[in-house]
Amino acid sequence: MGHSHKRYIITGGSGSGKTTLLNKLSEYGYKCFPEVSRVVIREQQQTGGDLLPWNNLEGFAEACFQRMKSQLEPVHRTNSFYDRGIPDIIAYLLNSNHPVSGYLWEYGRYYNPTVFICPPWKEIFRNDPQRPESFEESVEIYHYLNQVYLYLGCRLVRVPKIPVNERVRFIISKIDELESITG
Repeated sequence: MGHSHKRYIITGGSGSGKTTLLNKLSEYGYKCFPEVSRVVIREQQQTGGDLLPWNNLEGFAEACFQRMKSQLEPVHRTNSFYDRGIPDIIAYLLNSNHPVSGYLWEYGRYYNPTVFICPPWKEIFRNDPQRPESFEESVEIYHYLNQVYLYLGCRLVRVPKIPVNERVRFIISKIDELESITG
C-alpha cells in the first residue's frame, strides 16, 4: 500500500460539516471518497436490511470496513480525501462498548498520520434518516474519535468553524505546510 501519505481523513462527529467540506474539495478537483456508513445505512433502509448501527452495530461495522478497505486499494499519486477512515469504526464500536477486532487497528497506517477533525458545530447540525443521533451523541463520538486517532499516533488538526471555502483553504494550506517540511 504505497502513497499512504496522500490519503487524508476528514473526521468528526455527525453534523460537523464533513460532507459539505468533501463536496467542496471535490469541486476543487481533489479525489474524494464519500462517507461509507451513510451509503450502507441508505442501502439497508431501502432494502429492509438489518445492518444498521442502531440494530446490528457489529455487522454494520464489518460492512463499512469492507467498503472502506476497498477504497484503499487504488493507489492515488495525488492528495485524496476520505469522509471518515477505518479508525472511525473503532471509535463507534468503543463508544457503544462493543469489542474491536485487532485487524481494525492496523488500518490506521494506511492513511496520512495528519488527520483533519471537524469539531461539533451545533449551528449546522441536522438530523436526517441516516443520522438519527442527537447533537449530544455527536459530541460524545467526537471525543472517542479524538482518543482513537491520538492512540494511533496521528496528528489531529482541528478544522475551524468557518465558511466551507475557507475550510478548504485551511486544509490545503496545512497540507502544503506538511509537504514543504517532508519534501
